[in-house]
Amino acid sequence: MNRRNILWSTASALGAMFAARGAKAATEANAGNKLKVVYHLSDAEKVNFVLGNIQNHIDGVGGPDHVTIALVIHGPALKAFHAAQANPDISKRVVDFSKDGVELAACGNTMKAQNITLTDLLPGFVSAEKGGVVRLAELQSQGYLYLRP
Repeated sequence: MNRRNILWSTASALGAMFAARGAKAATEANAGNKLKVVYHLSDAEKVNFVLGNIQNHIDGVGGPDHVTIALVIHGPALKAFHAAQANPDISKRVVDFSKDGVELAACGNTMKAQNITLTDLLPGFVSAEKGGVVRLAELQSQGYLYLRP
């Protein structure tokens, strides 16, 4: 009976040791990988909310060096980013996000429907030529986590 307890204790200790080493290795491997997140925005009434979420996300992880963020905009929400009519708060946030490395992608289909080009949008935008939903799928296939607040 004593040998069985000793054997069980030894096996348990070895199992715990291997589990701890595996957990440490997994933590160290993930520490070098930045989280990649794509935000999806199409609702005009959610523009400020989503921009606030992105800023909170950047702040929450300790700054832009700790996360890779993309924002894909299509539909009615894109009008909020027209340079001629954007409010100053949105303009400032777009400038800040561009400096922080946030990809700001405007749906090519929406731009055609609204009869605008990249030069009509706030500086920092790129065109999602194939469409916003295609860009969302591309980013997700590259390991981006999808958020639609």
